[in-house]
Amino acid sequence: MAKAADKYFLTDPWKIIEHGFDPAYARVSESVFTLSNETLGVRGSFDEGGDTDSLRGAYINGVYEIARLPKSYRGIVDKTHFMIPAADWTMTGISLDGEVLNLGKIKFSEFTRELDMRAGTLLRRFVWHTESGKDLRLTFLRFVDMVHRERAYLRVTFEPLNFSGDIELTAGITFDVRHEGRGACFWGGARRETGERICAVQSRTLTSGQEVFAAALLDAPADCGGHQNDQSVSLSATLTLTRGEPLHADKRLVIVFDGTEGDTLWQTGQAALREASGVSFDEALAAQKSYWAGYWRTSDMVIEPSGASCVEAAAEEQQGVRFCSFKMAQTFNGGSVRHNIGAKGLTGEAYNGHAFWDTEACCLPFYLFTNPEAAKSLLLFRYNTLPQALARAKMLDCEGACYPVATLNGDEACDLWQHASLQFQPSTAVAYGIWHYTLVTGDRDFLWAYGAEMLLQIARLLVSRAGQNPHTGEYGYYGVMGPDEFHMMVHNNAYTNYMGKRSLEFAADTVRDMKNEKPELYQALAAKTALSEKEPERWREVAEHMALPMTEEGLIEQHDGYFSLPRIDIHAIPVAEFPLYHHWSYDRIYRTDMIKQPDVLMFLYLYNSSFSEEVKRVNYEFYEPRTIHESSLSPAIHSILAAELGKMEEATDFFGYATRLDLDNYNRNTREGLHTTSIAMAWVNIVYGFAGLRSDGTLMRFAPRLPARWSRLCFSLTWRGRVLELEMRTDKTLFTLRQGGPLELLVYGKPYTLGAEGLAVPAE
Repeated sequence: MAKAADKYFLTDPWKIIEHGFDPAYARVSESVFTLSNETLGVRGSFDEGGDTDSLRGAYINGVYEIARLPKSYRGIVDKTHFMIPAADWTMTGISLDGEVLNLGKIKFSEFTRELDMRAGTLLRRFVWHTESGKDLRLTFLRFVDMVHRERAYLRVTFEPLNFSGDIELTAGITFDVRHEGRGACFWGGARRETGERICAVQSRTLTSGQEVFAAALLDAPADCGGHQNDQSVSLSATLTLTRGEPLHADKRLVIVFDGTEGDTLWQTGQAALREASGVSFDEALAAQKSYWAGYWRTSDMVIEPSGASCVEAAAEEQQGVRFCSFKMAQTFNGGSVRHNIGAKGLTGEAYNGHAFWDTEACCLPFYLFTNPEAAKSLLLFRYNTLPQALARAKMLDCEGACYPVATLNGDEACDLWQHASLQFQPSTAVAYGIWHYTLVTGDRDFLWAYGAEMLLQIARLLVSRAGQNPHTGEYGYYGVMGPDEFHMMVHNNAYTNYMGKRSLEFAADTVRDMKNEKPELYQALAAKTALSEKEPERWREVAEHMALPMTEEGLIEQHDGYFSLPRIDIHAIPVAEFPLYHHWSYDRIYRTDMIKQPDVLMFLYLYNSSFSEEVKRVNYEFYEPRTIHESSLSPAIHSILAAELGKMEEATDFFGYATRLDLDNYNRNTREGLHTTSIAMAWVNIVYGFAGLRSDGTLMRFAPRLPARWSRLCFSLTWRGRVLELEMRTDKTLFTLRQGGPLELLVYGKPYTLGAEGLAVPAE
């Protein structure tokens, strides 16, 4: 693999620790130290700001702006939308003897930052050495409430080490925030109010017309004065410090965005503020720790090394997988069907906050096996945005529903035609997600009420977009771009063809089953969508004759002509040239057989049990050396398949890359935000890779394979109302049923019944 780890953070089983401040690494740290709770997200930037390199950002899920684009050809969007920074609630000013706290200018020592994954908190501490000779230890502690998702908290602790005296503190909120990429502030028309220890501000986006209410309560042992300025409100106080005695100033915040506006939102915000005022900082912090303790009791993954020589590597992997699990729990927990999972979550401006097809293909399994209701919410987002998908298909001269390549609200936001008009991964991923959700949860009610309609419209898209080869009679997709993304306007991309085939078959099966099992619901759906009796037959016809060229050895050509492309040695590309999009001309990327991310291997992973081990092996060994892993989903997919094929050293190396892609800045772009897909796939990597889970059948299948440097791996997952715990050891795997009735499963291909007494299966 051509990429290498950029080690910076200390290794710790439960914390991400930065000792000493490196300005060149500031933005990477800000991304890693982001806190979020699905609704609110805040990068780990300094509360006090200053003259250090920073991408300051406090985001709200679903808050975006709209930009008009030049009118172009039919099918190319003429407007886009993008996530913008919202109310900056961390705004803090501190001055001592007239010197302003600014880490870009002052003298300081003993700097440390710690993200505590057991508490859900970010702590920053350092000693300020003032020009007047005073030494002041400052500690900043912040967190976002995981239960009351409109609340956030910030505590500043002052500890004078060699003096007593006064210090000036200002704490506020501002909508005067700039979107760095577009160089503009998108907020205006603020309503402001300040009172005793309380300040509030409400502002409106300039084009999308969304309004946000934000308010703060300041708890400090001094009188407070309120200030208002355009888009900002603040409270200031003079604090009296005593040598050697710590003093706290607490800021409790409420940020409300509920789709209302004007007086209605203001009143809702004030009510939320009153409710929050009854909870002290310490009470909220205790509740936060309790929440995360409960999360880890059911969601932790424990890795133990096999010997002294493996301790360091296993410790890094343990830290990495907990980091990924922690971030996924913060990114989405099913709180709203209006939200999806952005490719960067709420960690930065890159990808504009948009959700991609990665949600259903890569992120959904994490929630299916840890929080099925959250998985359902993700699919309901797609159902609620079906009208936009229908409209998008018409723009592309197709029938049915074409789900967007990139979106926050259901509209296509990608202005790159080669992606937005040529990629159909989102639509087939939604169909796959419905199929996978139904298999894992057994929730047929969801399938009838929501899934069937989406599947029907996706099938219409796939049939209308397919073309037929006049010589062979086979169907395929022409002029497309597959998941690889390093080859465009290709014909018969194998992934697109195969996923189209399976989506059409599932849609036809669902309509058939609905007609037989729920005839009244079928009739209502047929009337709503004008479904004819012959349509499902047409879906099956196209699926049955879908092209999927395969050699006698089982090698599948990624697309027509791929085998004839010029060869490139991906390992000869200098590390300094990554990411390639930043260093290579755009057209240069398309000239060789280099692959950005798994394409053929991707559908061999998704529909794993539909292919023999021989087919998976020959394709893995052909395509892996050609894959540059420029996408965050890539390493984990390769790790899972490598483990299945017995390539355990390779699988373990890929796992280390996947689970620490952001912690070790492998792609040299963590500064732009975290890679949500890689974070999700780190968990999937363990469960599907090393535990060998396959969930594409009616029974769960396991084939545990413990990496050589581990002596023990333990984790839990859910399946149709049951909670299972797996403890993998070098000689056996222990299955324990923590909740629910007996369960039939397959281990190494053999049937077992898991009951209350548990199950021990020798390793193979």
